[in-house]
Amino acid sequence: MTMEIEVKFIATPDMAAQLAVKLAEWPFQHQPPVSLTNSYFDTADKQLRRWDMGLRIRGCDEHYEMTLKTAGQSVGGLHQRPEYNVALTGPELDIHLLPAEVWPPECDTNLLQQRLNALFTTHFQREKWQVSYQQSDIEVAFDCGEITAGERHEPLCEIELELKQGTRDELMAFAAELGGMGGIRLGSRSKAARGYALAEGNPVTGSRPLAVMKMPPRATVEDGMRAACMLALSQWQYHEELWLGGEKAARVAIHEALETLRQAFSLFGALVPRKASNTLRQKLTALEETLTEEDIDPQTLCYSPVWFDTQLALTHWLASSSWRQFIDARADAKLQGSFKRFADIMLGRIAADLKETFSQVHQINEYQDKSTRLARQLLAVHLLAGAYDDEVVSGWLDGWRRLLRAIGEQQHDWVDVCCRQALKQPAFWLNGSV
Repeated sequence: MTMEIEVKFIATPDMAAQLAVKLAEWPFQHQPPVSLTNSYFDTADKQLRRWDMGLRIRGCDEHYEMTLKTAGQSVGGLHQRPEYNVALTGPELDIHLLPAEVWPPECDTNLLQQRLNALFTTHFQREKWQVSYQQSDIEVAFDCGEITAGERHEPLCEIELELKQGTRDELMAFAAELGGMGGIRLGSRSKAARGYALAEGNPVTGSRPLAVMKMPPRATVEDGMRAACMLALSQWQYHEELWLGGEKAARVAIHEALETLRQAFSLFGALVPRKASNTLRQKLTALEETLTEEDIDPQTLCYSPVWFDTQLALTHWLASSSWRQFIDARADAKLQGSFKRFADIMLGRIAADLKETFSQVHQINEYQDKSTRLARQLLAVHLLAGAYDDEVVSGWLDGWRRLLRAIGEQQHDWVDVCCRQALKQPAFWLNGSV
């Protein structure tokens, strides 16, 4: 078993020539393109998918290898997963060659073997470079081909950076060097994830609202901070795909995802000093300014260095817990405290702020001046209220959303009514008196 640590990029088709020129800046060994065919296996009811496993057979020049990837961690475009590789004499699947301990205790491997079928394949040309960067050895692979599931096809054009020897920090620094070229963006979805979606017909999806963040009962404040940023990043990358696919409304959702990140920094700012995220917040500001430009082309922006650099910086900040170098023992003790208790305190403060903000407002222009503050506070509630009943939380949020909608639509006669109703809502969190 090995731990695979890699960064995945989606690339424009003309990146191969530019990549070769860029990589010449460092010592490297080059391997000319070879043809690879990969068959991905699962049961009809996607049992491996439910176990967060990926199983494939790769063929190249009559040589075959079976690979099983098990549950790992994925942040942005950084993927870290245990993998098991077994050489095969032919393209026939035999899961009994894998270590028995990789399977869940309840798994009947004989029955599973009978139920597995190839769901989709990938066919591509892979060109590789072995690059020496600082003290690390990094394999750079450029893949160009297609994913096939039955009669469905989807183009494939990716760059993968795999850490062969060295540190994750140097891998991310190298990724940042390549990002300056433009023409690439972080790939949050693996080839397998894209293949599964293609096999299911790429069902039509639309913008999804920000979910109320759920956390385990014993989660720490630090766990909550990391999860809040990851939720915002997930929203960002999900709507990035929609925006590139032509859904114009996804741009608004990307704005909201970036604002959710800002609310996460604000919520935890008393425990993690601003200097810990200062560089990252500056990158977010620059990106938000670009995103507000009229008639911005998603293909241009999403493949731009500013887009790439901001996502990569956030990914690295989360994966390496970069804030830790800026906190002292006292702050660390607070970060290891109960997220539930922290969330209750912050919910109380938000409610107090909303009461103070809207208790003496009567004119529509006054409401409009305060609508941005209201929208931001409601995003913060999404990051804090996961311990409580969904219906109760949704009801409380809906009361304030009605007010926000009435302000936006300038419903003069309705705004005051909505405001009074929202202010009368009881606290749903513990210790919630304000």
